[in-house]
Amino acid sequence: MSTTFKTISNTFNMRPQTSSSTGSMSSRLTGESSDPLGSLVFGSPTVTANESDEGVGLSDPTKTHNRKEMLDLVNRLRNTGVQTDIDLPMIAVIGNQSAGKSSLIESISGITLPRSSGTCTRCPTECKLSYSAASWKCIVKLHFSTDAKGMPIPVRLVPFGAPITAKSLVEDRIRRAQLAILNPSVDPNKYLHGEDISDANEVSFSRNYVSLEISGRDLADLSFVDLPGLIASVGRAGNERDIELVKSLVTSYIEKPSCVILLTVACETDFENQGAHHLAKTFDPEGKRTVGVLTKPDRIPTGDEPSWLKIIRNETEPLANNWYCVKQPSSQMLTKGITWAEARRHEDEFFTITQPWCSLELQYQKFLRTSNLTERLSVILSELIAKRLPEIQKELMNALQDTEAKLRELPRAPSSDPVGEVLHVLRNFTRDLSRRLEGTPDERGLLQTIRPHQEVFKRAIRETAPNFAPWEKKKVDRKLPKAEFLVNEEGDDKGLDSDSDSDSASGIEKPLGSSLPTIVGPPPRYPKKIYIDEVFEGAQLARTRELPDNYPFVVQKTYIDQFTKKWRQPAMDLFDEVYAILKIDLTNLVEDHFANMGKGNAKQSVLMIVYDHLDEAAIRTKQKIEWLLELETAPTTLNTHYYSDYKDKFLAYYKGCREDSDLVSKLKSYPMGTRVPGFKMDTHNSISKVLSGLSEIGMTAKAIDLPKLLPPDPMEAALNIMAGVRAYFQVAYKRFADMVPIAIDYEIVLGLEKDIDKALQDGLQITGPEGYARCKTMLQELTSVASRRQDVQKKMERLQAARQELKRLM
Repeated sequence: MSTTFKTISNTFNMRPQTSSSTGSMSSRLTGESSDPLGSLVFGSPTVTANESDEGVGLSDPTKTHNRKEMLDLVNRLRNTGVQTDIDLPMIAVIGNQSAGKSSLIESISGITLPRSSGTCTRCPTECKLSYSAASWKCIVKLHFSTDAKGMPIPVRLVPFGAPITAKSLVEDRIRRAQLAILNPSVDPNKYLHGEDISDANEVSFSRNYVSLEISGRDLADLSFVDLPGLIASVGRAGNERDIELVKSLVTSYIEKPSCVILLTVACETDFENQGAHHLAKTFDPEGKRTVGVLTKPDRIPTGDEPSWLKIIRNETEPLANNWYCVKQPSSQMLTKGITWAEARRHEDEFFTITQPWCSLELQYQKFLRTSNLTERLSVILSELIAKRLPEIQKELMNALQDTEAKLRELPRAPSSDPVGEVLHVLRNFTRDLSRRLEGTPDERGLLQTIRPHQEVFKRAIRETAPNFAPWEKKKVDRKLPKAEFLVNEEGDDKGLDSDSDSDSASGIEKPLGSSLPTIVGPPPRYPKKIYIDEVFEGAQLARTRELPDNYPFVVQKTYIDQFTKKWRQPAMDLFDEVYAILKIDLTNLVEDHFANMGKGNAKQSVLMIVYDHLDEAAIRTKQKIEWLLELETAPTTLNTHYYSDYKDKFLAYYKGCREDSDLVSKLKSYPMGTRVPGFKMDTHNSISKVLSGLSEIGMTAKAIDLPKLLPPDPMEAALNIMAGVRAYFQVAYKRFADMVPIAIDYEIVLGLEKDIDKALQDGLQITGPEGYARCKTMLQELTSVASRRQDVQKKMERLQAARQELKRLM
């Protein structure tokens, strides 16, 4: 808290107290209380009767500078309209119709309110009184916060004419201002300068209000709002809805915790029948923030005086800030042109010589007369402001932060350079698209999402391997052993075992700790077994003019065609998966960049363009896949070493499988030293001798290679065909399993970025002669969004203006 604010608070805390005060001022201003106003029992007034000569409603024209500064601060805050967002301290004058409210306001302010038209009570009137050494002056303004239908609108504070320097002109100006308030859709100037003004109004009551800023030497520093009188009933020409409308209007003021309720009660009517009192008690049941005012004491029925004296003594319906009693001029006096100074002297005379008021105990005399009430209200309001100021600062900062957050949540406001704005968004979109297509280091990246499907594709291709059985069909009970040379090759840790469902995986297991979903491929589809006698028979039938030990290439090609024809479906399945992933990713990216642009038309247009661009890339990709499939219809390879190595391995594998003895098992277990049934030490030594002898003559061999030395097999030709086809499969499938994902990645993943800028600009037509208009249309936001933005911006302006006013004080 600044030094200035501390000084202000200390000034109020050090104010002398009388015996009627409850507790010290310091404890009431700083003590904790569930009521925002605390007890609101500020220092009791110390006004004497002779102060009535000082002027209308003022006991001492030289108020302290600090009190005036606090009241001026709240007035300036109210001028910003921030009371819509923050509970500002204020005094609201309420009462039933004909309770003497208007006369009370006139006595406090020194002006005359319009009476003949009946509009004086149909809208709130805000009075901001301030002491000034300058000449008397009144500034009239119109405060609009609702339209003709009562719907909220951005707050508008409209000056209504030039400042008034003659009090005689105020009544007519207020009457015209009230008519302007009751006709919000009409230009206020019509009522300001019009000669023939009709009393027919758009609304019967309004929440909009007339603001009077009155300054002069004979005024107290005080601000209050005069509210329409509560209606008990309406006549034939009235509207029943007006009863609840006025009640709702009054409630909207007095329900606020920082509102001091100035309750006027006419002594000519039974106290229990005054609805304003019941309403005030509803929102201030303990009477902590209500100041009561008894009006028309000269009209108390004979014999009823004691009951009203009990109220003044705070014995009946007690209030923390007591009840006051005032006497205003009668209508006859006003008609005769009584001055306000005369009216105050008449009031002082009434309470001095009229029973039972003149004999009221001395300690209660300070609760009589308008001047005492005005002084008391000024003290209450200024001390309330001092108490509330730190809370106002805090509430203001919280409201600013909340409003800034709401502004950030809104879509970006339309730019004054629509073409530049659209191009900027498109650049950001294509940049992020490029990053996604190139690859991002996170598990939810585009490439990470595609990769499991590539693994499924690779396994599907490998499952099409020809399932050769190196024995005759009649020996169906035999089981093909694993091919150890295929173990751990490119993820295949099972080797070749067509009799086990473990030959190929049915899905891709996700890495430990990964949140990527498991991509499950189709179950393994093992090709039908091709027995050696079927291969041999087919080879024999294919011979034409070849020599007896030669067979045409068409035999191998037939088997190659059988497995390459199965590759089209897995390739297209992979393409479909990648296409679907890209489409979802594109949709999300477009949503991120264009969802909040304008009315949504831009997003739909961009989606259509990028979908078309994706489809063009899809066509190119399918053509490339078909081309790769076409290449595989002509078996060939330049990888002769790889092919020959696999052919030798498969030939040895198939030959070993044809052995009826357990020689192959013994040879396979030799390097590991594993004992097999019937495997004697002599056999081990014999194998060692053979390998050693081969080494001595310059031939390097392993035990598993020894089956190659076995005598020729009558099915040798079929074994060679089987080994060659199987070896070529290893070459071809690895090639195809690489090339298809590469082609898809190049054509539709990386290829999606190609010419995307041109496609977007041409599709949106933002570079042509109508580019500016199209961009402006794309950025045009929804009416609801524009309205919400305007409301939030208006609120931000109010809050920032209020913050500047607080900074002036601090």
